[in-house]
Amino acid sequence: MRRLISVVALLILSSFLVVSPLAAQTPFLELKPPSLALTDVVFKLEVVAKDSAGNVLTNFNEVAELHGVTRLQRPGQQLEPLQFKNGVLLVEDLTIGQSGSQTISLTSGTLKGTATIRVIPGILSILPPLLAIVLALIIRQVVISLVAGIWLGAIFLFDYDVIGGIYRVLDHFVLKALGETSHVQIILFSMLFGGMVGVISKNGGTVGIANVLTRYAKTPRGGQLASWFMAFVIFFDDYANCLVRGNLMRPITDKLRISREKLSFIVDAGAATVASVMIISTWIGYEVGLIEQGLKMINSTEDAYAVFLQTIPYRFYPIFTLILVFLVGFMERDFGPMLVAERRARTTGKVLRDGAQPATDLTESTENYSSQGKPARWYNGFLPILTILLVGLYGLYTTGTAVLAAEGKTSYGIGDVISKSDSYAALLWASLSGCLMAIFLSVVQRIMKITEAIDAWFTGLKSMLLAMLILILAWSIGSVTEELNTAGYLVQVLRGTIAPHWLPVLVFLIAALVSFSTGTSWGTMAIMMPLVIPLGSTLSIDSGLTGNDYTIILHGVISSVLAGAVFGDHCSPISDTTILSSMASACDHIDHVRTQLPYALLAAAVGMLVGDIPTAFGLSPWISIALGTLILIAFLRFVGKKVEPVVVSTTERTQTA
Repeated sequence: MRRLISVVALLILSSFLVVSPLAAQTPFLELKPPSLALTDVVFKLEVVAKDSAGNVLTNFNEVAELHGVTRLQRPGQQLEPLQFKNGVLLVEDLTIGQSGSQTISLTSGTLKGTATIRVIPGILSILPPLLAIVLALIIRQVVISLVAGIWLGAIFLFDYDVIGGIYRVLDHFVLKALGETSHVQIILFSMLFGGMVGVISKNGGTVGIANVLTRYAKTPRGGQLASWFMAFVIFFDDYANCLVRGNLMRPITDKLRISREKLSFIVDAGAATVASVMIISTWIGYEVGLIEQGLKMINSTEDAYAVFLQTIPYRFYPIFTLILVFLVGFMERDFGPMLVAERRARTTGKVLRDGAQPATDLTESTENYSSQGKPARWYNGFLPILTILLVGLYGLYTTGTAVLAAEGKTSYGIGDVISKSDSYAALLWASLSGCLMAIFLSVVQRIMKITEAIDAWFTGLKSMLLAMLILILAWSIGSVTEELNTAGYLVQVLRGTIAPHWLPVLVFLIAALVSFSTGTSWGTMAIMMPLVIPLGSTLSIDSGLTGNDYTIILHGVISSVLAGAVFGDHCSPISDTTILSSMASACDHIDHVRTQLPYALLAAAVGMLVGDIPTAFGLSPWISIALGTLILIAFLRFVGKKVEPVVVSTTERTQTA
């Protein structure tokens, strides 16, 4: 028996010794398609040649044939044979015309690999964000609307599982949103900032600042222009811009009977619009990086930062938006739903409509603070805010110089420093420093005990919970649009062969539509820039454009992407800065979206009419800006209506003074 067992064991061992080397020599092809594709929308396929042990065959450089999928052939372009390089093959611009479960196969010599890809109709990709936007505008419940949009997207993504889609909202999309480090940093910054606002609201700092500033902003015109001007003071980051200006100016505009809808519009219109066009901001590194990537695709030798600077005068939407906000405040004329809101605030003193649900509950009035026998000192509010600004700039400088030093660079400008900085870390340091300064001032002056200051800080934190919930859901629906390739579908549908001079305005329309539907400016820029730079270059060359004419089109499409992306960031109800503006201004979020949308559309229309179209044919952008300004003035003069003057009592006039 022992001898029999030994023989069997020896046979088994010898079989392993014989089979394993043979198996290790049997290569195969591994296809890596996306988990989901849209009908007639391009996608990429990666194929890797491996041995049976899973190692890449780096010496595999064979020609391959692809089946079950169509390679998109663009006009004037010859399809090159598919060939592996060091064992890897990346095939771009693939499309499938039928929905359902489709099998893709690839052969290369004696090797063959197959994969299955799920394909759904492309039109489905736009339904989740569309549902969220339409539902939000109809029922005015942004949380319910966002959840509904995410749920619909989960149904499409997870094999039309209606019940399971409910759970995917939480365990897939919300957790994914919270898994992003930058998202957590934004939440922490916002919560800490809310805590600081809670403290300075209790220690009288907010009222103190309001009392000082209202000496200069004594009228609704002055209040609006002061709010507008502060956008250029806090120019370096759109998030900080929203939160600081909204919370700082709200007590002042409330006294001046400026509606919360108008305040949130002014705050929102000066956030991304300013940060995106400033030569020094937290946006620069991202924008320049995308431009550089696109220029490399067309083998351009232009400096990306120089191109960034040259496109600034061509970014007509943010420019005209800033001009429009100034004109609305200076001329004191409004139109549409904003006119109704402003007349309500002026005549009745109601800065919010009846039944409004502010995006934050930091609306506790502090006007009776002085009656408690404690003076409302302006520096108790000013110093924490100044601390945020100084520490924020310091953080941008130190993190930026650290990266540049690590790269071995010894000579650089402030633009290089900001572009390499860690803006999220800087904002966290800034908001924490602001909290500590606010608590320190309250305790050292014996305005509040340390326990009272901490309680006020927690009150400020709690006031941010609703806004943070909306922000998390906005990020979640952004993940839905990313996984459904919503932007890719929109670009594919709207992209076509047109004369290059019409490309800048078309690119703006596509970028504006994508950013409004997805609520993300940076995501829109990341998707659009690699597409439009090669497209603009190819169409220009095909049309025989050279020299300055070629440069105008190329720079025009770049500026149109950057401007169109800001459009959605400014006015989409699912945009993070739109939400932050509602939150910082304590305005009903849907009211904010409804009242500012006509202004955004006006700025966009003027920008396309006198900006994107004529400059593509050679008109100077400065002439376009001048013409657009005149059109805005004429529109407000003949279409806009004067808001009724404020009826201020003697008591109110004395308190304001």
